[in-house]
Amino acid sequence: MSDSSPYCVVMTTFADEEVGESIIHSLIEKRLAACVQVQSIESYYHWQGKVNKDKEKLVVIKTTEALYPQVEADILANHDYETPEIIRLPITAGYADYLAWIQAECRSA
Repeated sequence: MSDSSPYCVVMTTFADEEVGESIIHSLIEKRLAACVQVQSIESYYHWQGKVNKDKEKLVVIKTTEALYPQVEADILANHDYETPEIIRLPITAGYADYLAWIQAECRSA
């Protein structure tokens, strides 16, 4: 597979379960993501002059590069953070059948 893969992973976090469920269900129902995985984490960060520690959920979203702008917009529309983490990472290689599944499941709105 070439370095310019049409697939990517988008990461975000949430602390409120209802917000997280809203983000996840919206992405899946709109076919903006093939798969969303959630993991419990502790986040340490600087915010507004203080060091913070929060229990959050890390969300790993499998999608396509073409859908990234819609994924970002959907996260922003459903998120309660002032500045949510939204990071896109390219998938530079992967099992061909899995990548084909991502392509088949993700559709433009």
